[in-house]
Amino acid sequence: MRTGTDRTENEPENHCTVHAARRAYELAGISPADISVAEVHDATAMGEIIQIENLQLASRGEGGVVSERGDTRVGGRIPANPSGGLESKGHPIGATGLGQICELVAQLRGEAGRRQVSGARIGVAENGGGVIGVEEAVAAVTVLGT
Repeated sequence: MRTGTDRTENEPENHCTVHAARRAYELAGISPADISVAEVHDATAMGEIIQIENLQLASRGEGGVVSERGDTRVGGRIPANPSGGLESKGHPIGATGLGQICELVAQLRGEAGRRQVSGARIGVAENGGGVIGVEEAVAAVTVLGT
């Protein structure tokens, strides 16, 4: 978990989620390439694009291209929000993070039905809240594995 800062919009590499993800990957002993499935805070469509970049699942500036190409769909290179994300759930404030963790647990257990990511072994959840400057006031990154 990291808190936001008063960084400028010209410093995306210092986004609080970038720092939280690096630390989470380090503690888990993995790299972004090891991630099978992601659930990210997408209260807006742009949110998913920003966060897959912050989680290093897409290169900086390539999140839109990666998504448009289909890499983030179930069956793609790095499925993001197979649950449908927050927009499809009406963004249940307070329950957002729990919903993400429940989806990842279902994925890792092979219990996600039509949303199932084949061979899911490591999942990452990113959830943020509030605003400080140009980023979330706080961001949490959780890594789960089988």
